[in-house]
Amino acid sequence: MSEPELPRVPDPVRNRNRALLLAIVALFLGSFVLAGVLRFSGWQPDGLRNRGELLQPPADLREAALRRIDGTAYDWNPVERNWRILVAPPADCAVACDELARQLDLVWQLFGKDADRVDVLWLGAPPAATEGRREFVAIRPDPFVRARLPRVDGGAGEPSGVPAYVVDPNGFVILRYPAGFDPGDLRSDVARLLKLK
Repeated sequence: MSEPELPRVPDPVRNRNRALLLAIVALFLGSFVLAGVLRFSGWQPDGLRNRGELLQPPADLREAALRRIDGTAYDWNPVERNWRILVAPPADCAVACDELARQLDLVWQLFGKDADRVDVLWLGAPPAATEGRREFVAIRPDPFVRARLPRVDGGAGEPSGVPAYVVDPNGFVILRYPAGFDPGDLRSDVARLLKLK
């Protein structure tokens, strides 16, 4: 007994099905090609891009023997996974430092439950506005630390003021924010870093 003959697919239907299959394959492979082009061109989505300047190589502060203003040692303790925002203002900083301290206090409060994992290290005597704020750690001025901070006294084309730095749990300075930076940028970057385990 012979098998029944299958009905022949009309040419227009067959051609439409082939075109549809080719379109699906092109869409699939095209997305890979587009992703590869974007990846190798260096493009990153806004959510993954640092707002601060990524320091390459990072400044190494692990050898710094930091001391609080009261003389007690401030240890890095990398196991605790605490991040630091470091400010090294000049001695004559007054109004600019008050405003920066106010902004950093607000940024710290916005970390919410993760705020306990962030210290704000202030090299030198902090402004009076920081008194009683537990996130501010007043550190004795240290020439070793100041010398390691990139463009601590500002850079060409930057407004006058005080830059801020982000220091990882191990003691490496990884990000720099120029004088007059947007506190929202600092908050965004540190919040993303706090999610790292």
